[in-house]
Amino acid sequence: MRTIATEEITRNIKEMCIEANHFLSADMERAMKCAAQAEESPLGKQILGQLQDNLEIAGKDHIPICQDTGMAVVFLEIGQDVHLEGENLTDAINEGVRQGYVSGYLRKSVVGDPLIRENTKDNTPAVIHSEIVPGNRVKITVAPKGFGSENMSRVFMLKPADGVEGVKDAILTAVRDAGPNACPPMVVGVGIGGTFEKCALMAKHALTRSLEERAEIPYVRELEEEMLSRINKSGIGPGGLGGTTTALAVNIETYPTHIAGLPLAVNICCHVNRHVVREL
Repeated sequence: MRTIATEEITRNIKEMCIEANHFLSADMERAMKCAAQAEESPLGKQILGQLQDNLEIAGKDHIPICQDTGMAVVFLEIGQDVHLEGENLTDAINEGVRQGYVSGYLRKSVVGDPLIRENTKDNTPAVIHSEIVPGNRVKITVAPKGFGSENMSRVFMLKPADGVEGVKDAILTAVRDAGPNACPPMVVGVGIGGTFEKCALMAKHALTRSLEERAEIPYVRELEEEMLSRINKSGIGPGGLGGTTTALAVNIETYPTHIAGLPLAVNICCHVNRHVVREL
């Protein structure tokens, strides 16, 4: 049994909120550079160049890479041989988010009630997803999610008879409907299977997977490649102004489901696709 103080989780989440909002992950940075080189449209290439300039300025001057610093989404994988010591875990996570957004001078975008809509002034609470896993480590993923792209996400309750072609049509429909509103080039997270809420959670989690890591299941890997190719032939392009780079990646997760259903969710993220991962 290994003991981890929840104040360590608070400290790390504070730092991760600031880091995620100022710097792209290494895989995203490489994908953006490759896209700028490969883009065929002159206007699209210009827009991707401007996005590169923005990233350099953000890193050098320590300012956010996007004005929408998002709602904090936190994934936790907690080893079953870990004993967490200190304050309540949820409170510790939210304290880390509060410290990160306040001390990092990041925009506070969370309202305490979805209808009354009074700002909480510290970007809490976070959306927290936790899982118990083997081992004695805690893996933390912080993924601030802006709502320009979040609002473009979709859930489809398909019929089993819709099959793989129905899955493809749903993904393409979500991307086409999003168009320029998702701030392309986008990353497309897809969850297939499970239940209504499980497929949405998988789609969100898929966005945190490295763009350089392909799916282990052969048919899923092939589906990711086909969807990326077809999305990039849509002509939406960088900034929605035309071009050959509409998406940087399509990441798909799957899960067993019921004989009567084929749930599918598409969670789209903009060109920054912020996420930071640490292990304690």
